[in-house]
Amino acid sequence: MANKMQTTEGAMVEYVTAMIGGQLFGLPISRVQDVFMPERVTRVPLSSREIAGVLNLRGRIVTVVDMRARLGLPRPEDGKAPMAVGVDLRGESYGLLIDQIGEVLRLPEDGKEENPVNLDPRMAKLAGGVHRLDGQLMVVLDVDRVLELETKVQIAA
Repeated sequence: MANKMQTTEGAMVEYVTAMIGGQLFGLPISRVQDVFMPERVTRVPLSSREIAGVLNLRGRIVTVVDMRARLGLPRPEDGKAPMAVGVDLRGESYGLLIDQIGEVLRLPEDGKEENPVNLDPRMAKLAGGVHRLDGQLMVVLDVDRVLELETKVQIAA
């Protein structure tokens, strides 16, 4: 599945949108393997609080990353079950815990801007830019940064 499409106005990029702590995030669709409801997440002893645990997803062991913890946000108060977006880095499977999955958006590639200077630093370190949408800002998650950060935490531990 290609994530860039050529149109008369230029290249388009598709994003899977997700809400985390009331903020809209976009993940490049080319990086998303699947979307699922995480069940039976097993906590990993001595792991950082950003690692929610591991689970078995169709025979694969998936490391579950708590995106709220990664962004320094408190746990949700609403009691709703989180969703997870399955991504891959160098053959390893990860599930990013999010509050809610959204829709797939096709946006012009040249509409992506650098991170604004007033973007929360916790988001900025994981963002690969932003798209200004009607009335809100969609932060584009850099999946490599999210997961590389996680590997450094494991090595340091």
